[in-house]
Amino acid sequence: MPKSKRNRSVTLSKTKKKPGLERKGKVVTEIKDAIERHSSAYVFTFNNMRNQKLKDLRDQLKSSSRIFLAGKKVMQIALGRSPADEAKTGLHKLSKFLQGASGLLFTNLPRDDVERLFREFEANDFARTGSIATQTVELKEGPLEQFSHEMEPFLRKQGLPVRLNKGVVELVADHVVCEEGKPLSPEAAHTLRVLGRKMATFRLYLVCRWSSDDFEVYKEGLAHLGGIFASYYYRLIFVPRILLCCCRLVFVVLVGKLVSLGRLIRQWLR
Repeated sequence: MPKSKRNRSVTLSKTKKKPGLERKGKVVTEIKDAIERHSSAYVFTFNNMRNQKLKDLRDQLKSSSRIFLAGKKVMQIALGRSPADEAKTGLHKLSKFLQGASGLLFTNLPRDDVERLFREFEANDFARTGSIATQTVELKEGPLEQFSHEMEPFLRKQGLPVRLNKGVVELVADHVVCEEGKPLSPEAAHTLRVLGRKMATFRLYLVCRWSSDDFEVYKEGLAHLGGIFASYYYRLIFVPRILLCCCRLVFVVLVGKLVSLGRLIRQWLR
């Protein structure tokens, strides 16, 4: 049957959408302003991002620093992708590391303070679906006295073999919630939350640092970035060395052949 046209929902609100280009342009302007107001810039990466914890860190550093987690291409454009369009000398080097789970920190804090802050910062939280379990959690058969009788349907829905025995939630058989090293299912993540088991740690790692007279790469942060960045670092550091060795080898071979050719010419002239 055709749809009835008598009852239609009509939206009366007139919300003006922000054009994406305008929003991105504002981020570029803010980054360029931060470049002028701060003495150094860092690229950092993170594990198990938690927005509230990052907000707390932003508030802590508000007086001396500015953190950006925007689109990677937007941040690259603001910094400059090459020496020709970089905002300041050497800033384009940061752009190469801005991909994946990464962000920018502009600060006036001394280098040692920034490194200590990132080294000591961590926040424990409940793991989410797909996270890797850091330990095996197994529940033994018997009463689960930490749960009220109202939780029994929820626990049953999460796959736990439970029943109500005189108003007490009881596990009728041993149950493995998760195994160390394996991804968490949605049911396992929910169960760990109600059990109060926190398996996720929000951490930040410095990848590289820029200042007006220096540029440094942090190997630990680079290792956490993984694939693309490790390969970039490999190309940046080791490929030039390999090419240099190859050039030297070719040069030695050519010199050897020229020497041999010279001997043949001398013999022919005699």
